[in-house]
Amino acid sequence: MQFCFRLAIVVSILAIGAPSICAQEDAKDIVAAQIRSQGYECSSPQSATRERKASRPDEMVWLLKCEGATYRVRLIPHLAAKVERLDEK
Repeated sequence: MQFCFRLAIVVSILAIGAPSICAQEDAKDIVAAQIRSQGYECSSPQSATRERKASRPDEMVWLLKCEGATYRVRLIPHLAAKVERLDEK
C-alpha cells in the first residue's frame, strides 16, 4: 500500500509539471521496484525519464535505465506494469 501511495505522489508531482531532483530520484527507484516485483532485473537504477508523447492520462510511460538493461515501462493503475526490454546499441 505504501508503494502505491508513493507512486501516486510521484506521478502527481511529475504530471503537474513541477519536477524536482527529489521527485526524479523517487520515480527512478519506484519504477525500478515495480519491475523487480514482476521478476525483471534492475540492480542500480540510473534514471527514469517520462515519455510524454507515449503517455496518456491514465497510463504513464517511463524509460528506465538500469545497470545492464534499459526498459520501457507502462504504468497502468491497478494492473501490472507492461515492461519492454530495449536493446542497448
